[in-house]
Amino acid sequence: MSFPRTSGVILHPTSLPGRYGVGDLGDEAYKFIDFLASAGQHLWQVLPLGPTGYGNSPYQCFSAFAGNTLLVSPERLLADGLLGAADVADAPEFVEGEVEYGRAIEFKNALLRKAFENFRAGTEPSIRSEFDSFRHDAADWLDDYALYRALKRERGEIAWTEWEPAL
Repeated sequence: MSFPRTSGVILHPTSLPGRYGVGDLGDEAYKFIDFLASAGQHLWQVLPLGPTGYGNSPYQCFSAFAGNTLLVSPERLLADGLLGAADVADAPEFVEGEVEYGRAIEFKNALLRKAFENFRAGTEPSIRSEFDSFRHDAADWLDDYALYRALKRERGEIAWTEWEPAL
């Protein structure tokens, strides 16, 4: 087989600049893609994008299908009306140029809970429709993954191999 030569970059989105302690799939990711295109690059290898556990390694994901919630962009949630400016106004000061997983996880999880509350209280019909489509399309794995994460959280994040045998 013969393939034309091409070039690209390997960079996990968490390594992008981010106001909230870790890079995400928001504006900086789009800027990075534009930069790659202007530099003549054709590939962006992102590494696995699944939800990570201990050590935050993209190679130690809880799911091959679910996405890492750290990669959700607060700016996109603002743009979609799921968060208000006040929700992100009290963001902690993160060290510029460093990834702060612990603090970022705590802050972003609180934002996601608020966005979910706002979603449940009433949201744009198009967002509700996208959510319903996602649930339908992901039905093969979504409920099992949600149950797994709920059980894992309830058990203090211990390995599933240490759960009660019935589970």
